[in-house]
Amino acid sequence: MVNQTYTADVLVVGGGTGGTAAAIQAARRGAKTILVSEFPWLGGMLTSAGVSAPDGNELEVFQTGLWGAFLQELRQRQPGGLDNSWVSFFSYDPRIGAEIFADWVQELPNLDWISGQVPIEVFRQGDSITGVRFADFAVTAKIILDGTELGDLLALAEIPYRWGWELQSEWGEPSAPAAFNSLTEKYPVQAPTYVVIMQDFGEAMSTTGVAAAPEIPPAPNYNSLQFTGAWDGYGTETFLNYGRLPGGLFMMNWPICGNDYGEGIGRLIESNVSRGEFIQEARWHSQNFAHFIQNQLGPRYGLAEKVFPHTPTAFALHPYYRESRRLVGLTTVREQDILPIAGGRVASIYEAFGLQPFGHPTAGVCVPLRGSKLREASPTGEAIAVGNYANDHHYPGIQFPLQPKSIRWGGRWTGTPFTIPYSSIIPATTDGFLVCEKNISVSHIANGATRLQPVVMGIGQAAGMAAAMCVELNCQPRDLPVRALQRALLEDNRSKVAIIPLFNLPPNHSDWLHWQLYYLNNPQAYPASGDCPCPSWNHYPDSTFGKGLIWESNCFQGIFYRLGQQEYRFTVTAPAAYQGQNWQLVTLRSHIDKQLRTYPHEKLVTLWGCQNHSGNWLLVEHLNGG
Repeated sequence: MVNQTYTADVLVVGGGTGGTAAAIQAARRGAKTILVSEFPWLGGMLTSAGVSAPDGNELEVFQTGLWGAFLQELRQRQPGGLDNSWVSFFSYDPRIGAEIFADWVQELPNLDWISGQVPIEVFRQGDSITGVRFADFAVTAKIILDGTELGDLLALAEIPYRWGWELQSEWGEPSAPAAFNSLTEKYPVQAPTYVVIMQDFGEAMSTTGVAAAPEIPPAPNYNSLQFTGAWDGYGTETFLNYGRLPGGLFMMNWPICGNDYGEGIGRLIESNVSRGEFIQEARWHSQNFAHFIQNQLGPRYGLAEKVFPHTPTAFALHPYYRESRRLVGLTTVREQDILPIAGGRVASIYEAFGLQPFGHPTAGVCVPLRGSKLREASPTGEAIAVGNYANDHHYPGIQFPLQPKSIRWGGRWTGTPFTIPYSSIIPATTDGFLVCEKNISVSHIANGATRLQPVVMGIGQAAGMAAAMCVELNCQPRDLPVRALQRALLEDNRSKVAIIPLFNLPPNHSDWLHWQLYYLNNPQAYPASGDCPCPSWNHYPDSTFGKGLIWESNCFQGIFYRLGQQEYRFTVTAPAAYQGQNWQLVTLRSHIDKQLRTYPHEKLVTLWGCQNHSGNWLLVEHLNGG
């Protein structure tokens, strides 16, 4: 029974990565906002799901918006820095990430956060969503956002959504199957992972060699054969360093004979009971993996203590979901929209995002489509967020080849930059509603790239800005002028957002806004190289970077070796403590990338950077001749 009804301008349901960003941005814009979350931590994948080694948008030109602000806060708060693992350039204690989001929410008097609640019912008037009921209260709002981990509001509101694969005949995606098969049947969506944090208790070992780590018991369904060979080909140290966190902690999110879990994954959307059963099994699977690791690598490795705010404290608050129900929106992001232009390093922003027909339900559409409200819209110039992660799919025990979507940049592999269009977060047939998580209108195949934490955070920020502007203008999301939304994101006074991917133009550059707007207005001119013809680039000084983009570094001298295109090695000559060591040189900074591409082979070089022992690389921040 509803005891209380609250009223807001904007209601965000779900405190995940996108939902948290949406609520913060809507409130910062001035909207009276209510955020309702299931868990006591905000941030989803970045915190409560335990994936505190995020992927994607790592280049400094893409460290914008709330994502960039989050990284700046982490650099200031995380003792020992963020160079801890080799799977990510940013690994941190998830407790610190949760503190950052809680602080951001706390500072906004027009943002009310209610935790420990899940949606039970959605209120509707005609084609508009007007409110949501929870266990003992309800909220009505002008704009409601689904920021749940699995798109639960889509189901409650009977808004058309997809679950599962689309065939190649649907949109002509190169990696889509021609027919449904055993893979598509067993794994309709990507497998989640129930992250567990382990700890090295080695320093606490007594002189007898007995570790302080308590024994990890196996779960009832333990089968060691599931994990045999998990780190074969990598080695123990490399395996542990994959998700190494500060303070002797290890994030266990390992895909090879590890703790990805997808058995009966359809149970996640069948009922609350079946979802609970799946979640319990997924956690048991990670417990078994941790038990296997302790048995194989020794008793110095145990479950981490006092990490997450529940018992047992080593397990995340919920699984890391890679895929959810996916909205049927005005536009659907397909694999073609995230692949590089022929001969280029970026996805097209001109040909992408044509308004695909959605009136033909596929096997993945779980609710019949009603009458369309498709607006007249340009298929170009709708970008609201940027991503650049390779199209990565997880199915336990299966190697699923995907169309290549990676490039060499800064001495390493990174993903092809792509954009998310505004119309992909708007329902095709429903008003008063936006999505802001992995539940955007995206194909199963393309979800492998759009699901990553930074791009979801960008989607959330854009959705929150859009919701607040709809309140200001008293309009529906489908009627909000896209260019006004884009300008608001580009010119936000606290966390401005890059919405056109440009490799060589950081947000602190004086010409940044000019070129962002230029390519929005002239998408056909967007260069396949991803580099804009900035006239002042050669004179671009380090000092124009904000201090938040530069972290502490050390000075090294050594010999520079060019091993191949975008592959560099550095043999240290000074300081003496590192003499003779060989490191890979990588960078996240545009002007350093340019210098590395032209620096002479086998020359003495002086550089400043941070060493990553897990990846055996030096992250270069400044470079000059010997």
